[in-house]
Amino acid sequence: MSLYDYEAETLQGQPAPLSAYRGKVLLIVNTASKCGFTPQYEGLEALYRKYRDKGLEILAFPCNQFGAQEPGNAEEIASFCSLTYDVTFPMFGKIEVNGPKTHPLYAYLKAQKKGLLGSEGIKWNFTKFLVDRTGAVTERYAPTVTPAQLDAAVAALL
Repeated sequence: MSLYDYEAETLQGQPAPLSAYRGKVLLIVNTASKCGFTPQYEGLEALYRKYRDKGLEILAFPCNQFGAQEPGNAEEIASFCSLTYDVTFPMFGKIEVNGPKTHPLYAYLKAQKKGLLGSEGIKWNFTKFLVDRTGAVTERYAPTVTPAQLDAAVAALL
């Protein structure tokens, strides 16, 4: 299977096949509204606005598995992201990224790019996966890596 064989649900509850993003550079991020890394929404939006016309899509997947830092429902998440950070990139429905209910997309991403010492588990919110235009997962970044630090890597794939 490839990344484009997966489907997710938008924050509004609509099916969203990842094949719709074929030919784009993707930055896929598990997010949370009440996390120390939440201000990264600002940097993600800046990166998106800088490169969206050149083919970048940022796909945000809210997740409540780390310290219960994304407790809200879809409407609350959408409102927070819009009002606080003016987020315009695609937001998806809340998912799990670890454990028996791991979303299939995240099972795929974790298998493609393992973390520190070869672990597959996502360690915290705002772990990022960079995907090239062919759907290949090129890199996995820790939550501490800011969107600004990804600028050169994103630009190189565009």
